[in-house]
Amino acid sequence: MTKSSTPLGEPLGRVDGRAKVTGQAKYAAEFSEPGLLHGVVVSGTIARGRIKKIDASEALALPGVLHVFTHENRPHVAWFDRSYRDEDAPSGSPFRPLYDDEILFSGQPVALVVAQTLELALHAASLVRVEYKTQPHETELRSRRQEAYAPGKDKGGFEPPPKPRGHADKAFERAAVKVDAEYSTPVEHHNPMEMHASTVLHGNDGVLTVHDKTQGVQNCQKYLSRVFNLPKDGVRVLSPFVGGAFGSGLRPQYQLFLAVLAARELKRSVRVALTRQQMFTFGHRPETVQRVALGASSDGTLQAIIHEAVAETSRFEDYVEIIVNWSGLLYQCDNVRLDYKLVALDNYTPLDMRAPGAVVGVYALECAMDELAHKAGIDPLELRLKNYAERDQNEDKPFSSKELRACYRQGAERFGWAGRNPTPRSMRDGKQLIGWGLATGIWEAMQQQASARAVLSIDGRLTVGSATSDIGTGTYTVMTQIAADTLGVPVEDVTFSLGDSLLPTSPVEGGSWTVSSVGSAVKLACEKVRARVFELARKVEGSPLAKASLEEVTFAGGRIHLSGEPSRSVSITDAMRHGGVLSLEEEALAIPNLAKQNQYTRCAHSAVFVEVKVDEALGTVRVTRVVSAIAGGRVLNPQTARSQILGGIVWGLGMALQEESAMDPKLGRFMNHNLAEYHVPVNADVGELDVLFVEEHDDVVNPLGAKGLGEIGIVGVAAAIANAIFHATGKRVRDLPITLDKVL
Repeated sequence: MTKSSTPLGEPLGRVDGRAKVTGQAKYAAEFSEPGLLHGVVVSGTIARGRIKKIDASEALALPGVLHVFTHENRPHVAWFDRSYRDEDAPSGSPFRPLYDDEILFSGQPVALVVAQTLELALHAASLVRVEYKTQPHETELRSRRQEAYAPGKDKGGFEPPPKPRGHADKAFERAAVKVDAEYSTPVEHHNPMEMHASTVLHGNDGVLTVHDKTQGVQNCQKYLSRVFNLPKDGVRVLSPFVGGAFGSGLRPQYQLFLAVLAARELKRSVRVALTRQQMFTFGHRPETVQRVALGASSDGTLQAIIHEAVAETSRFEDYVEIIVNWSGLLYQCDNVRLDYKLVALDNYTPLDMRAPGAVVGVYALECAMDELAHKAGIDPLELRLKNYAERDQNEDKPFSSKELRACYRQGAERFGWAGRNPTPRSMRDGKQLIGWGLATGIWEAMQQQASARAVLSIDGRLTVGSATSDIGTGTYTVMTQIAADTLGVPVEDVTFSLGDSLLPTSPVEGGSWTVSSVGSAVKLACEKVRARVFELARKVEGSPLAKASLEEVTFAGGRIHLSGEPSRSVSITDAMRHGGVLSLEEEALAIPNLAKQNQYTRCAHSAVFVEVKVDEALGTVRVTRVVSAIAGGRVLNPQTARSQILGGIVWGLGMALQEESAMDPKLGRFMNHNLAEYHVPVNADVGELDVLFVEEHDDVVNPLGAKGLGEIGIVGVAAAIANAIFHATGKRVRDLPITLDKVL
């Protein structure tokens, strides 16, 4: 079979696809060994209080039950002396499972039952009796808004919103056209298909091999080393495949701690896997209540922007998101005031969820912009173009690149926006009201420090590795393409390794920075190998490259060609064979060029156009068409990139119409803690989705020019749907999700 070359910018199917569809890919709860024990978490049933008594006698009486760990008998570990924080932890004191008798949130793990089989452990867990002394709890954001406080730099280094510019309140009062509205978003839970699990294999030498569902194996390795006071080589964390995470795997979750605790104490291998219900007991997108006030002149020119947000956090950590900053960045306005506050509740600490902060903050802003357009009698697209920001006024910086105008233009053309009748309830399809809505999206283009190793063998095989993760985004595939493109070898001859704490250092996979960060390191490592093999090629007897420089050659098809005379070349294998080299190995550290990057604001942008059909009698909403135009720098693989945007659009559909974790305030517990009642979009809910990538060149963001696409796909989608529903019905719903009762 002829080997193919798939250069960057061309579609390539997932290199890990075959392993996944054939079952060869193994996930955290699928690793095993003879004698593996199973741990089941016993979850607390109150939101706040103390444990009066735990009776595990019935469970321990069952043959095959080895231990029931509680706060009363757990072994001592270093963490209990000091609240070690993992790399992704917010400020405060992290939750420590089985630390004492205090209950901080409903569903808190109060015991771990360890048995010889999973079925036995589950049954034994049901026999553990816990008595509590309850205390008054508060889990409702709105009822505690008066207690909101502003986190500052003393709260873990959080940067407060930009200082006010101009005189926003005075300008708002003088404005000819005004919108002053409150928007709210509910708690959402990540709910990836693969639930959180940790399999801890206990070696005879005491070394632990941990298979964990995580977005950062090295973050977990450092966490375990510090918590259990282990030498660095005393624990290895592996996560080659992750069945979705969306941010839920950024922090080590409590099952990891419990599994390692049990394995070390029993000196046996242990697996602890959480149930779907327990997936609702840690981390979530925080509930928010936001006020957005916009003032404009009669022609739609923005005169004032006021954006105030209140979000929830736990009582033991200050979790913060950048919710309001986007409102001072996205549009040109000289009078802006932004404010962000927290309310501490008896919930677990919220956790980053796809496009944290932006997805809720931009929702409120873009709905308010639509309301302003309607009040001013201006087309929503025209309003955005009139107030287009050519410069970041928050930080008084230019953008490294910004093709948002092209997103608006190309998206509107593809969607047919010019045919929109601006009057609400004016467009119909029989008994269905048709609505067209628009919103803008924005997300940061970030690069983190990362390392990679590249090894080129004499047979032409290239092996590259970095300790990053692939949570389904296509990291395996794109890194393979970067390596193959840099050294000019077929993608079939490249193997990329990830998800191993022993590999070169990488940040957690999140923030849409993996391609930017790890990809830059892969490129740099392969460039170092390229330079070495080129020097060998120059020394081959009769080499046509003898007098050439590295800048005068091209690597392609496993050969090094003179750029002006491609027929004159030396094969990579011949160069290595002649030099007597069996392999070439290089490791590289890619460090962001902050001196250059910090001169600019670096963002990806989007324009989202949506069509909805609303049943006039029933109030049911169907999203029939979405066009998302993306400006995300250089697109390295259109196939995996499109997949990321499609996933973001579908999630935005769920955010707008379905997703909500319903809290019972009396119990302080999320009640719809399953996928039967926590609704997410299914195939029947999804209409025609169209993704287009706008050409955008950026030589500032990173050496690859790629901005990352994991987050931008969801930003703006919920707002576009909400705006389309208003256009269809004439009714403005500002409280997500927009369920049919609210439409009616």
